[in-house]
Amino acid sequence: MLLIPAIDLKDGQCVRLRQGRMDDDTVFSNDPVEVAGRWVDAGCRRLHLVDLNGAFAGEPVNGEVIRAIADKYPDVPIQVGGGIRDERTIEAYLQAGVTYCIIGTQAVKEPDFVARACKAFADHVIVGLDAKEGMVAINGWAEVTDHHVTDLARQFENDGVVSIVYTDIGRDGMLSGPNVEATAELANSINIPVVASGGITNIGDIEALCKADTSNIMGAITGRAIYEGTLDFAEGQKLADELS
Repeated sequence: MLLIPAIDLKDGQCVRLRQGRMDDDTVFSNDPVEVAGRWVDAGCRRLHLVDLNGAFAGEPVNGEVIRAIADKYPDVPIQVGGGIRDERTIEAYLQAGVTYCIIGTQAVKEPDFVARACKAFADHVIVGLDAKEGMVAINGWAEVTDHHVTDLARQFENDGVVSIVYTDIGRDGMLSGPNVEATAELANSINIPVVASGGITNIGDIEALCKADTSNIMGAITGRAIYEGTLDFAEGQKLADELS
């Protein structure tokens, strides 16, 4: 299982939000490129970048920072989410050196967009599904839909996405531990890999995900824990390698 450091970008800075609230952020660095280097030096094998401004604007806002990270570390696969609403944006990110584009709210609002993107950019499209008690939430988690996360995941699997990033929005940024049971349930319901997101606090959470009742959790995104020091990234990845 890959441990994937999150670099959340707001106004060109590396921040973390609590439960997705833009007004409840902690700034960890004014130099996201340096932050990326920290995790690369610690042995990360993928980076998770989120354009928070872009997610609310509906178009890329921190694109220059993302390009700078991709230029600096061309050998590290990068997955990017936030503000990806059309094929033109995906094409621009891939040309900038990004490996995977994550479609979130737009996937729920316009499912055909996912199908088109998978056809145009095969093997480069991920869907991010954020859920509260199993139901998918959109628009910065402000709106909970009547779509069950498993149903949408199966639909997008059929469209050809390479994986699902699953976030339990009640856990994100709260250092309360991941929802292992719900993540495993989703992973067992589809054939494409699931990346767990939200709530990872310490080395015990990594062990719990590795020992979950599924073989289909291929990665875990971690943010606040590695910035605040409750989880040592290199130690976490070493344990994940041993248990996977």
